[in-house]
This record gives sequence, C-alpha cells and structure tokens, in this order.
Amino acid sequence: MYAVIKSGGKQERVAEGQRVRVELLGEPVGTEVSLQPVLVVDGDTVLATPAQLAGATVTAKVVGEEKGPKINAMTYKNKSNQRRRWGHRQHYATLEITAITSAG
Repeated sequence: MYAVIKSGGKQERVAEGQRVRVELLGEPVGTEVSLQPVLVVDGDTVLATPAQLAGATVTAKVVGEEKGPKINAMTYKNKSNQRRRWGHRQHYATLEITAITSAG
C-alpha cells in the first residue's frame, strides 16, 4: 500500500516505514503529524476522489531536521560597478511514515 501526500506545495509517494524529507513543518522532533493524502493505492483499489479520501489518513513521526545544499548566486551589471552576492540553504524535516489508513 502506498499513498501520495502533499506537503509544502510538493507531492511525494510514500509507503509505511519509509523516511521522507519535506519542507520544515515547525513541529518538534518526536511528534506525530497527520498529512493530507492526495491519492491512496491499495493493490488494485485506487482512492482518488475527495469523497473517497475523506476518511483516509497518513500519519508520520518527525525524526529529525536537516539542511539542504548551499546555493550561491551572484548578480552583475556591466560598467556600473553593481554586484550582489546571495545564498540560500533550505531547511527540511525528516519524517518516518508510521501508518497509512484508507477510508474503507
């Protein structure tokens, strides 16, 4: 059984016991979170409509936080001595999927 969840504007396919990295949720390590499933597949049964997904839940446990790779960039305009350097490093939460329950 697997589910497609939505978190941080992105969708991710998950199964029970899998660890997945999503954008930071603001929850402390060790808490249980409930994620909104977009699609649930159980063998030959596919639940995809809002009516079918009303009772479906995906629960996960926050097991850690980490940082992504550093992204460095620079803007430059010729002949005007205008230069600007900037960087970004995204923070992520690591989740372990504990249960996927369908409506039925």
